[in-house]
Amino acid sequence: MLRRTLIASAIAPVLVPAPARAQGPAWPARPVRFIVPWPPGGLNDLVARAFNDPVSRALGQPIVNDFRSGAGGRIGVAEVARAAPDGYTIGMGNLGPLTIFPHLFRDTPYDAQRDLALVVMFAAAPLVLVVNNDVPARNVAELIAWVRGRPGRSNYASVGVGTAQHLIFEMFRGRDGIAMEHVPFRGTNESLPAMLRGDIQAMFDTLPLMKGPVQQGQIRALAVTTPVRVPQLPEVPTLQEQGYDIDVATWYGVIAPSATPAPIVARLHAEYVKVAESAEAQRFLADQGLIYLPNAPGAFAARAAAERARWGQIIAAQGIRVE
Repeated sequence: MLRRTLIASAIAPVLVPAPARAQGPAWPARPVRFIVPWPPGGLNDLVARAFNDPVSRALGQPIVNDFRSGAGGRIGVAEVARAAPDGYTIGMGNLGPLTIFPHLFRDTPYDAQRDLALVVMFAAAPLVLVVNNDVPARNVAELIAWVRGRPGRSNYASVGVGTAQHLIFEMFRGRDGIAMEHVPFRGTNESLPAMLRGDIQAMFDTLPLMKGPVQQGQIRALAVTTPVRVPQLPEVPTLQEQGYDIDVATWYGVIAPSATPAPIVARLHAEYVKVAESAEAQRFLADQGLIYLPNAPGAFAARAAAERARWGQIIAAQGIRVE
């Protein structure tokens, strides 16, 4: 019996633990494509490079900027929305394509809420309300009173129908009943000379573009659109200080396809925040007239949703259309 037991033991299969299922390579294992939905050479390009270079070093893989401009940023954002949700295609999201344009254009090729994961805001440009030096107003209340006192003779500029620069004046129209004539331009390179000539009395534009003309005394700043004053123009009060519940900035954020795995989204958030809070990035932002809006995970998506609702309400109430 002992011999039979030994033989059975010898031919019995040896059971060993099965090897753990192989895990995929840690992300990122290859370069990451970063779609910039604007042409190269502008501020979007400069901001993308300033942040992506240090983030790529932290990730251990290059982040390659890929410029896909057109349709006010909608072409590039649509390409991010259609990409495989594997963390290897991300991009830049801005105020217009994510919150305003979906209300203006019927053919927007993505659903900003359904198709995109909004990862983190890493920079923002406050807007500045500026007036021609011949306008006697020194604050918003005085501007409103001055416009009311000369009906049909005041113009304001924007960089296009449906931009934040346009819609804030529509908020003034709804609240204060003023009726300034809207004159859209293709860019600040056209609207600023028009203001200096006196063709335009007022406009909102970004701090990076208005800081120089204001500091040089070419135009006068009445307000900034952020909740707190900006260090570049510390003497200029906010709209909120002047009784307007307005918080607007043209922000720059990281977006990804909506089904991108949560660990990848969390890693991207952490790395961009780390760079944004660095001394080097803070110097860059100050030099460019930009600011950083601290945002915890999920805060970017919540802000965009609130702004999408606000702009949609204004656009519907004022019957704004883009043909």
